[in-house]
Amino acid sequence: MKTAVIGLGSMGGGVAASALRAGLDVTGVDPSEAARQRFGNRAVARGADLDAGQDVVLVLTVNAAQAGAALFGEGGAAARLTPGGVVVCSATMAPGDARKLAAEAEAMGLLYLDAPVSGGAVAAREGRMTVMASGSEAAFTAAKPMLDAVAGRVWNLGAEPGQGAAMKVVHQLLAGVHIAAAAEAMALALRAGLDPHTVYGVVNDAAGASWMFKNRMAHVLAGDDTPLSAGDIFVKDLGLVEAMAREASLPVPLAAQALQLFVAQRAMGQGGRDDAFVLRVWQAIAGFALPGEPGGAEARKPD
Repeated sequence: MKTAVIGLGSMGGGVAASALRAGLDVTGVDPSEAARQRFGNRAVARGADLDAGQDVVLVLTVNAAQAGAALFGEGGAAARLTPGGVVVCSATMAPGDARKLAAEAEAMGLLYLDAPVSGGAVAAREGRMTVMASGSEAAFTAAKPMLDAVAGRVWNLGAEPGQGAAMKVVHQLLAGVHIAAAAEAMALALRAGLDPHTVYGVVNDAAGASWMFKNRMAHVLAGDDTPLSAGDIFVKDLGLVEAMAREASLPVPLAAQALQLFVAQRAMGQGGRDDAFVLRVWQAIAGFALPGEPGGAEARKPD
């Protein structure tokens, strides 16, 4: 089965590697030469450079605009799909944008699966992502070999494109708020003079634990702000939360507060760094040292 993965970043690179490991005939697509080299298999700069007759194209770009350009713009990949082939779009976007992309695919005689993902770079590399998908039965069937290769679980959210996107926006509300809350808790702990490594152990052994606290505060303890997921992603994603909530006439005050914290991270010139380091917003206010900084605790990965 000829498959392509568009976007070879921390998530897409892992997805492409998992699909290759599962025995699929995978070509990566990314404008970055460095990303193509990291993939270590056949890779091209544009979708138009793919071999003809692709059965599945999975898209893991940053947003809907990039996904649309990568598929249907000049040099896009859609024309390289075999008739009846399936686009699996895993970019986070508004439900309306997912419906528009699905309509463009269908107008070209292609299937479309609205299939956002979660789990982070590690789950992507290990082929155990959570996929929240909506689309026709034919789209699910056509995408099954790819989904089997990259997912630990696939949630079928119905036949209508847009439902997968809506579910991901709901998920991102929780993810963004949890990261902000984790950073706020660690900021308070540091301001109170507590050892951050001990705080990490206590919280993860008690009722206040969350997946995001455990995952993201580990980056802080290691003093590593390499952007496995950049703060700017949550400026975008929590913006999608607010837009969807406005359309639904639903207040989302916690998401709004978290959005402003990630906007502040961006304003500090830190938006391209790891989202856990939204903690630097509090650091700028209160002046405490982070692990690995002068006056801070030793930087090390949690046991």
